[in-house]
Amino acid sequence: MSPWAASSPVIGVDVGTSVTKAVAFDRDGRALHSAARPSALLRQPGGVVEQDLEKVLESVAEVVREVAAALDGPPSALALTGQGDGLWLRDADGRPVRNAISWMDGRAAPLVTRWLADGTVRAVYEHTGSGMFPGCQAPLLAWLRAHEPESLERAAVAGYCVDAVAQRLTGTVSLDASDATLPFLDPRTRTYATKALDACGVADAAHLLPEPAAPGTVLSLDAHGAALLGLPAGLPVTSGPFDLPASALGSGVREIGDGLLIVGTTLACQVLTDRAEPGAGTEPAGMWLCTPDPERWLRAMPAMVGTAGIDWTLATVGATTADLEPLLAASPPGAHGVRALPFLSEAGERAPFVAPDARARFDGLHLGHRRADLVRAMCEAVGYAARHCLEAAGLSASLAACGGGTRSATWLRAFADILGRPVRVPEETEVGAKGAALVARASLGDPVDEERWHGAYRVVEPDPELRELYETGYAAYRAEVDRM
Repeated sequence: MSPWAASSPVIGVDVGTSVTKAVAFDRDGRALHSAARPSALLRQPGGVVEQDLEKVLESVAEVVREVAAALDGPPSALALTGQGDGLWLRDADGRPVRNAISWMDGRAAPLVTRWLADGTVRAVYEHTGSGMFPGCQAPLLAWLRAHEPESLERAAVAGYCVDAVAQRLTGTVSLDASDATLPFLDPRTRTYATKALDACGVADAAHLLPEPAAPGTVLSLDAHGAALLGLPAGLPVTSGPFDLPASALGSGVREIGDGLLIVGTTLACQVLTDRAEPGAGTEPAGMWLCTPDPERWLRAMPAMVGTAGIDWTLATVGATTADLEPLLAASPPGAHGVRALPFLSEAGERAPFVAPDARARFDGLHLGHRRADLVRAMCEAVGYAARHCLEAAGLSASLAACGGGTRSATWLRAFADILGRPVRVPEETEVGAKGAALVARASLGDPVDEERWHGAYRVVEPDPELRELYETGYAAYRAEVDRM
């Protein structure tokens, strides 16, 4: 029998923007052991947000070693997922030629503003169905070409977080089609659209883009990766999908029209569809994400700011996340008339519209308001943004929710009230790692009983007495966004 028998757990690893997590799942989808380590974001003036790949690998090694040590034997596979977008430039051996540029980076915002004005964003959208924002590959490649060409000259691979980690663990470049989506991939053919590269003026960088791996691709841990993780060489490894589609899979999004709301650092909204329609719609925003099933896609509308906006608001009023529940309890729905716009990212907004210069705002304040009203107003603004994104993505069936923001019972109820629909919340919090583990099982020819894997959840129902208040609030939010 193989030392990594199918009956052994799969370790799912989610390399997030701020935290790296690992969870061992048994064959019934139960989480056996987990570990987490924070990741550092390297911020500089001008909207620069970067990460050190070597530090990221250290965090992966630490969480995998901790989880593996709690198991009775080696896992059956290692399943990787993590943050998407950004630009993780490496040489042929997988060593970084510079710090990885995060999806949160805003240095290329002026370029995207210019591309919006001159039609470049629309032209790319017509070919690939992907909008663009400062932290995606096209403007970052163009920015480096103008300001730091030596980095491109030293690079062999222009990839993403998940494939960068996988390369260092397996010695193989294997890019999942979901990661490749934004902004050059035609999601219907899973090939790069030459006209999209031409439109952005980066056709000469096409050789840096790895071809997407076939669905079901399985890699293996090489000697270096085995030594780093303390696991046997040859252990099966799967690389992707990245965290948005992995979370949809892990949350039980299975039927056409089902949606997922991820209340994390970003606010990621996505809906499962059986049609990919590049160029459809009036706003060149969002993307069509490839899934492990070549006949299904996720229409994704990931707004830039989710919990990050609440963290900022709490810090600004001298509070912490531990204060969120009592502060929300101290301000009623409607926040005593305080209204907010949630566009706090230095890179502006990317979904359901692209506006690099979008900025946050509070309105309606007077001396009688308290800090609780500001916090409640920002939480409601993020809820309105979620509804805007889900409507644009075409939500028509059930809705699941996950992410750190769902740990706040009061904020979660506000989401249900603003959306006007029930929200299903999986009991397992690490749904990204769980989705990656599902993909690994299927890729190894050992698919699981998904009914069993997705059977544990709770449902939050909207309060019908708040429907009119939030319908009015949403209409005002949309009117203000449209005016801006």
